[in-house]
Amino acid sequence: MAQAGRRQSGAHRRRTKPLDNDGIMPVLAKAVRDVESRAQRGPLNHQQRTRFQVVGLLVRDERQRVKVDPELTEPARAEQLKRLDGVATILAKIAARDPSLFTLLGDDVELGDDARALRREMLAEAGLGPAPDAAATDVATDDKPVVEKRTVPQSVIARQLANPFQAPDFSSVPARTPVGRLSTWELLGPLFSSFEKASDGAPSCMRLPEPLGLDTPAGAEMMKHQAELVEAAAEGHRTFLLADEPGLGKTAQALLAAEAADAYPLLVVAPNVVKANWAHEVALWTPKRTATVIQGDGLDVDGFADVYIVNYEILDRHVGWLGELGFRGMVVDEAHFIKNKTSQRSQQVLQLSERVRRRVGRPLLMALTGTPLINDIEDFKTIWQFLGWIDDKQPRAELMTALEDTGLTPLDPGFYSAARQCVIDLGIVRRRKVDVAADIPARRIADIPVDLDDEVGRSIAEAERELAARMVRRYESALAARSSGPVEGIDLELVRAVAKWEREDTDGSKDEENVFGMMRRIGQAKAGLAADYTAQLARNVGKVVFFAKHIDVMDAAEASFAKSGIGFTSIRGDQSKAARESAIDRFWNDDSVSVIVCSVTAAGVGINLQVASDVVLAELSWTDAEQTQAIDRVHRIGQDQPVTAWRIIAAQTIDGRIAELIDSKAGLAARALDGTDVEVGSSVDVQLEALVTLLTDALTSR
Repeated sequence: MAQAGRRQSGAHRRRTKPLDNDGIMPVLAKAVRDVESRAQRGPLNHQQRTRFQVVGLLVRDERQRVKVDPELTEPARAEQLKRLDGVATILAKIAARDPSLFTLLGDDVELGDDARALRREMLAEAGLGPAPDAAATDVATDDKPVVEKRTVPQSVIARQLANPFQAPDFSSVPARTPVGRLSTWELLGPLFSSFEKASDGAPSCMRLPEPLGLDTPAGAEMMKHQAELVEAAAEGHRTFLLADEPGLGKTAQALLAAEAADAYPLLVVAPNVVKANWAHEVALWTPKRTATVIQGDGLDVDGFADVYIVNYEILDRHVGWLGELGFRGMVVDEAHFIKNKTSQRSQQVLQLSERVRRRVGRPLLMALTGTPLINDIEDFKTIWQFLGWIDDKQPRAELMTALEDTGLTPLDPGFYSAARQCVIDLGIVRRRKVDVAADIPARRIADIPVDLDDEVGRSIAEAERELAARMVRRYESALAARSSGPVEGIDLELVRAVAKWEREDTDGSKDEENVFGMMRRIGQAKAGLAADYTAQLARNVGKVVFFAKHIDVMDAAEASFAKSGIGFTSIRGDQSKAARESAIDRFWNDDSVSVIVCSVTAAGVGINLQVASDVVLAELSWTDAEQTQAIDRVHRIGQDQPVTAWRIIAAQTIDGRIAELIDSKAGLAARALDGTDVEVGSSVDVQLEALVTLLTDALTSR
């Protein structure tokens, strides 16, 4: 059958032509009509609630696929989105009768067995997956991960044939978790809480040994804080959450630790944008080792290399053979990428680390991130599980033994401080620039409010009012439809449910009226003003880094710089490696180039722009972590000037609310890892909280 050869990958399934009466749309339409009919007769039973959930999640996946499918014409794309909006509208009407249905569509929801089976059945009916009784599953397990396309490079097969047997490693037998006084306690929650409650004024960092003159290749010199971690690896420590602030050389530390531990072959999982940098760092710090960068289907992989570098986006194609190669070490770069355990990338990383532990008794496992906490203290969970400190439900043997040795339980006052230290001793390494590099000056963020008082500004204000009004109508409809009695004042739980649904409904026909479209329009409106301010800085202080999220904002800024006679270059996601390196070189060495215009996505990690000391953030990020990554392209080792990030804020708009929410979260990592007393903002998603604030304000002002 023609459909049997189609690829399935959630939001990335592709088709050779737009679907009309085949594919997923008629399956979704039939299913949602069935649920709607049942809802009109009374509350949904378990089976129909499951059908509602699966339809909602498939609509979300299909919408994302349609948006980026290069084979769809614009008219076909618009038609498909319109049909999906029809299904989404019916789902919204159903949920208005029972707001508890909103919880079934959360980002962190885990599908039950019934939902996974129904999803497979519906995809199979649409011709987008195997039959329901096939072996493939939607949730990765140790033996059967979710994959889009499995491939094994020929050079890897050659390596396996050249060395078909591996020496047994009897130390790989997992240690038994001790059965003691804490065996009946739920401990993961208290462990996470210990990083919020038990701050003692010191950073979260294990005791590190004094370095003993470790060797480095000619032309490469470790700083003392780097050498301390490498010495720990040389002394036998094997798991590290390396959470140094950005710019302190985590890549070098990981590679030198692997050398000290003889952890080869070594697997590095990293964002696509820094794969080439990892290969460069291997050549710099461990020149006797060979690195291979896995691209696409891996046709050019060197199966006999020492270091294998793969990006998250293609991990699904290679997880099979990677799990069998016999790695003795694994590094996950930008480890906050795996914070959502339900994502496929997180499950594959966990699966690989488990396979590595099964084959090697004490492998080197390192999670690298300068921003380990994005929204919630439990962002730690997947990272700790990758490192083997915990499983899905409880601490593993080493951590449980340490907790038992404290003689305390969560009811004892000293438990949280002691538990926090037990986790830190497993391998949390956190150093701040101010602590280890006196030549890195402090940085500051300065907000520059701008007024959008032209026609565009007025239309944005109107769109914001319409967004608030639409959420108010949805709130009132849901309030009127539910069977429980009246609520005194504002129902905050319902407010959050309505805001969450609004956030998920991002692709309607009126993009300017949802929060994502509105923020993009605000960015476009600020572009000229941000460029003008950047030009002023360039004329007064020299080189400036300009960051934006959207291509049209970058285009507008560059047009403004050209008109003003300001020399510029740029870093974008669609550039070749050569063009990217040329842009960076021009910014560093060409005196006529005053500004580098950077995409937050393409240039937020992996590059060094410290020739400048001023950064302009033309558009707000959704997290403090992303904002910090951008600023730290400038605030790095070797910077000898105070660094200022000038954040352009559109006054009297949702822009200001989001800036406040981002700032409220900035203390979370400081409190959890740095031991400060900074007040932590509520652990919620910035996008959701912005909508909650907007709706609450609208309801209060009525």
